[in-house]
Amino acid sequence: MAVDEEAEEKYVPKKNKQQKDEEKRRKNMPPGSLMKAIVRPGGGTVKPKDGDQVLFHCTTRTLDGVIVESTRYEHGGKGKPMKLVLGKSKMILGFAEGIPTMLKGEVAMLKMKPELHYGEPDCPVVVAVDFPKHDELHFEIELIDFFKVKVVTEDMGVVKQVLNEGQGWESPREPYEVRAWITARTANRDVLVEHVQGEPLHFAFGKKEVPKGLEMGIGTMTRGEKAMIYVNEPYLTESPFMDVDSFQEVQFEVELVQIIQVRDMLGDGRLIKRRVKDGRGEFPMDCPLHDSLLCIHYKGVLLDEERTVFYDTRIDNDGHPLEFCSGEGLVPEGLEMSVRLMLPGEVALVTCPPDYAYDKFKRPENVPEGAHVQWEIELLDFKKPKDWTGLNFSSIMEEAEKIKNTGNRLFKEGKFELAKAKYEQVLREFNHVNPQDDEEGKIYLNFRNSLHLNVAACYQKLGDCRKSIETCNKVLDSSPAHVKALYRRGIAYMSAGDFDEARSDFEMMIKVDKSSEPDATSALSKLRQKEKEVENMAKKQFKGLFDKKPGEIAEVGSDPIGDDSILETTNGEAADMQSETDEAGSDREAAPEGLFARYWYVGRRIATSLGLGRCSIL
Repeated sequence: MAVDEEAEEKYVPKKNKQQKDEEKRRKNMPPGSLMKAIVRPGGGTVKPKDGDQVLFHCTTRTLDGVIVESTRYEHGGKGKPMKLVLGKSKMILGFAEGIPTMLKGEVAMLKMKPELHYGEPDCPVVVAVDFPKHDELHFEIELIDFFKVKVVTEDMGVVKQVLNEGQGWESPREPYEVRAWITARTANRDVLVEHVQGEPLHFAFGKKEVPKGLEMGIGTMTRGEKAMIYVNEPYLTESPFMDVDSFQEVQFEVELVQIIQVRDMLGDGRLIKRRVKDGRGEFPMDCPLHDSLLCIHYKGVLLDEERTVFYDTRIDNDGHPLEFCSGEGLVPEGLEMSVRLMLPGEVALVTCPPDYAYDKFKRPENVPEGAHVQWEIELLDFKKPKDWTGLNFSSIMEEAEKIKNTGNRLFKEGKFELAKAKYEQVLREFNHVNPQDDEEGKIYLNFRNSLHLNVAACYQKLGDCRKSIETCNKVLDSSPAHVKALYRRGIAYMSAGDFDEARSDFEMMIKVDKSSEPDATSALSKLRQKEKEVENMAKKQFKGLFDKKPGEIAEVGSDPIGDDSILETTNGEAADMQSETDEAGSDREAAPEGLFARYWYVGRRIATSLGLGRCSIL
């Protein structure tokens, strides 16, 4: 292979099989095998090209004038023009070469040798056995029309012609719903169904409410688009929309009025958001950000037989909209999740299960426990979070304090993930803060350390002791004698079963600050109690293991490896240190990790202390 051919093969995009076959067919065309004579000139200057659908009548004759086949009534045909997509449809080579030379309305005679029509070796179009495919033939072509189309299915069973362009980029898909004006006609333009008055046709994708081909074609459209969708028999499936038993092709004229976005927020069909009025902008770029100030009207309805309205901002809030910041837990989780996926001006219907509605939120008096609800939400507008760029140090600390206080409130309400997100938001903004003097530097360091410790407290409440330890280390890296960080890390170590590390932190507290001795002593007492409990449990677990003679296998006790209370904090745990009164709460009751993870480390330590480290337990 030549160098230039190698380079072309490497850098030129690979062609599909059909393109390669077409090129091979053209190379094998004998000279003079296709000749054209114009019978009637066409109009304009534009000629069809690849990607265009061409409609034409064709009458095929032998050289002595005998008609072999025709699409025209007067010559024994059905009167239906042929319809092909240049570059896509399977066709004889003479059509692929001759039709692109014609103008709209033109009538031409194409004289073809067998190699250019059905006598071509491996011709993709099959004809009857008695067809004179090895003879030279005349093809009289009248080019009726041509236009750009989108091929929806590779077999040309569904083809779309755009009449008017739509808006935006979003196209409907399952489980979206649409509203559209639709007229169905036969290939002869006889009207079958006409839905163009009253309310637009409303149907859901994936529910077989319209023929399959029509749904596939609409799935390529955008809001406001008008198109002709040509659907052939295999895609004319049964549906409530129309009876399609006796048609080989139906032409659907469609105007897509609205795309109703339907989102399964949880992926299990329980929390569903359905957009009933379009908003302003493009989804999702123009949706609210985290910590945006949201302004909404909403109406809440119980999904009972009476569909009781339990709240309406336009009535119960004196007509004023509700304003709240996202991420602060001020509205039910399902409502906030839905608003975060809305555009300004959008109206949505949200059906919500109890655990994302009011079972984990302050429940209105007229909403029973376990109630499924529906909210009708209108997002009036939203404001993006305040940009700290250009603020002086005092203003930055003021904004940081507000967000931290919100985090503290969320922590006290038990919303630890939301609280952690607030603290981490401030820490991210702090990456761009540059204190100008020692006093500002001291304020900055203390505030940052308190945020890290609050994050560590959240991790403990969420049961992730390792993350809590890592976060405490960020404080101790810059302030090794930080008593609060030592205490919190010691509690995390103890919860994780790392008793030696916990003891080291509690003893270090006394060394660096004598005033912390009562808290440290209380923590050490609790630590000893936990060690004793774990040791007793280990002895019970390995009871009888060494009562056998050498070479015998002892049966390990069948009791489980302790119950879940062994490593949890007890009622006698020392109160959390109060040296920083704005901390997010105490370190009590850190949620346990997985059972195996909780006991493996401490079990290994106890086994070592009992001399089991040198033994193999079978």
